[in-house]
Amino acid sequence: MFRQTFLFKKNNMVSNKEYQTFLDSERIYTCSKCHTHLAEHKELISKAFQGRLGRAYLFNAVENVCLGQKEDRTLITGVHTVKDISCIGCNTVIGWKYVHAFQEDQKYKENKYIVEKAMILKENNW
Repeated sequence: MFRQTFLFKKNNMVSNKEYQTFLDSERIYTCSKCHTHLAEHKELISKAFQGRLGRAYLFNAVENVCLGQKEDRTLITGVHTVKDISCIGCNTVIGWKYVHAFQEDQKYKENKYIVEKAMILKENNW
């Protein structure tokens, strides 16, 4: 996989995240609002998750996101410490990162990302 990083500017000012990573892969997911590259298909773990807006995907890694504040959140599978993730291109909240799982059988989610299906698109309709 090849990645190119470019300076990312908004309104002639460099954003808090100065660089945007462009994924060079045939199968990538992008932000549904601004088409910023978010993840490669090979990072997808599962499509069987529930988000705030409906179906959601679990990823090993995502790119071009900002992390929000850490908070304990009660989810379907119990209490987890999470951080919301927002697209750096448009600041839209697209999901969350699992920071800590309190239940042993949920530990596999730690340091993984939930991305709402409604917030992503398949680039080039693959």
